[in-house]
Amino acid sequence: MDRNLALEVVRVTEAAALAAARLMGRGDNVAADQAAVTAMRKAFNAVNFRGRVVIGEGERDEAPMLYIGEEVGASDSPAVDIAVDPLEGTTIVATGGNNALAVIAIAEEGGFLHAPDTYMQKIAVGPKAAGVIDITATPTENLRSIAKALKVYMEDLCVVILDRPRHQELIRECRAAGVRIKLIGDGDVAGAIATAKDGSGVDVLMGVGGAPEGVLAAAALKCMGGDFHGILKFRNPEEIARAKTMGIDDPGRVYRLEDLAKSDVMFAATGVTFGDFLRGVRFFSGGAHTQSIVMRSKSRTTRLIDTTHYFEFKPKYD
Repeated sequence: MDRNLALEVVRVTEAAALAAARLMGRGDNVAADQAAVTAMRKAFNAVNFRGRVVIGEGERDEAPMLYIGEEVGASDSPAVDIAVDPLEGTTIVATGGNNALAVIAIAEEGGFLHAPDTYMQKIAVGPKAAGVIDITATPTENLRSIAKALKVYMEDLCVVILDRPRHQELIRECRAAGVRIKLIGDGDVAGAIATAKDGSGVDVLMGVGGAPEGVLAAAALKCMGGDFHGILKFRNPEEIARAKTMGIDDPGRVYRLEDLAKSDVMFAATGVTFGDFLRGVRFFSGGAHTQSIVMRSKSRTTRLIDTTHYFEFKPKYD
């Protein structure tokens, strides 16, 4: 893929972010997700490519979706696979919290793991700790390896973990190891990306979250030189059977970054609410400001894009 499609689809993440941001703090997860999905689908119709959604939100959420297998775009070429999360952090938006994003990743056909809608145990780090993590090791062993790679004391490390009952033992072990912990209510894609951003204050993400979000995080970290390991965590035999139909024969396999994002990838995200590395949507009379990030693994290019939108002149895409 010689053409940097991420520079084009950032308009799509901007449209989703603008739509979802209007519902910030309104307490309605479904309405915020619906707004983001509707805006993203319409905006895709103006992008000159042919994309197929391979990671979407359709399998899990009965709410509006960009479903797996859906074709988007306004052209017959180039043909690419797309991983999307129109609103990464529906609860964040509903409650007016931090780190909600609209996210798209793009790869060549077959470039993403076709991840089933189940959970995934994850560990993610930035470039300075790439190559030292091992998800089959204990959290303490990983934290020691990361601290050594970063040349810091254990008590200087900060690990971000989703605040869920399933993580009680992980949190206990991290506290016993002496590291600092940042608990987040939602948005582990943003948490994973923060590990690769200087000044974010986050060094590693650990814990169990959504498998589709794991693929998105891996795509972003591939563009940033970070590292990611994941193991699928199925909740029932039906999920295992469904995964087999998607080509996953080994339920306990360790997926490394290159397994999840196999080809060169591109990544675009727009902040919906304020976060660790992107500012949220800021409305003014007649328009709004957005901040987005656009990345490409082939060139390791990262662009931070600040955009001013004037609604009177915005295209309707339909």
